Amino acid sequence: MSAGEVKKTEEPLIFHTYPLCKQSDMSEEMKQEAIEMCVTATEKYTDNYKLAARAIKYGLEKRFGGPFHVVVGESYASAVTYQEKTFLYMYNGGNIAILVWRTVSNF
Repeated sequence: MSAGEVKKTEEPLIFHTYPLCKQSDMSEEMKQEAIEMCVTATEKYTDNYKLAARAIKYGLEKRFGGPFHVVVGESYASAVTYQEKTFLYMYNGGNIAILVWRTVSNF
């Protein structure tokens, strides 16, 4: 390294080994059950986000009624309109993002 060069230091990537809830307006009981379902599904279907999302959706609908929507993936942004007390945005396994919400129904 010559004089005048700036040494770059790269920050190591941080991977969480635990579920990390970024945002939620669910009741504490519902949130804990939803997080458990999300963790179970993403650990069972580590290579298939579609199957993980389907398992989470059906589990939530069976337990809390429906319809729920679930998005599982990496590196995405979103904006959704949802029914109050049914929104959850979390990470599991470091970089797997899970978005859960129930739509507003006017029925």
